[in-house]
Amino acid sequence: MKQTWFKHRNRLIKNFEFDTFLEALDFVNNIAVIAEELDHHPDVFITSYNQLKLEIYTHTSFKISEKDYLLASKIDELDFSLSFKRD
Repeated sequence: MKQTWFKHRNRLIKNFEFDTFLEALDFVNNIAVIAEELDHHPDVFITSYNQLKLEIYTHTSFKISEKDYLLASKIDELDFSLSFKRD
């Protein structure tokens, strides 16, 4: 089942689960590229070896802004099958 973003305490939050630790880290690295391009960065929590929690909000206002929704949509566009191929 695909997880969706939910709102809690003025943040967009989403949990992710992967098959391996390396897949989770690859995903974080892919998010980092997007975050740098947008100059907008999520809070990233590794909650287990293969699980991540992302929280997105505008740090200067402690609220959800349009930039947060844009970052969330860009993260959702990541193609898991392409992101985790290793040589």
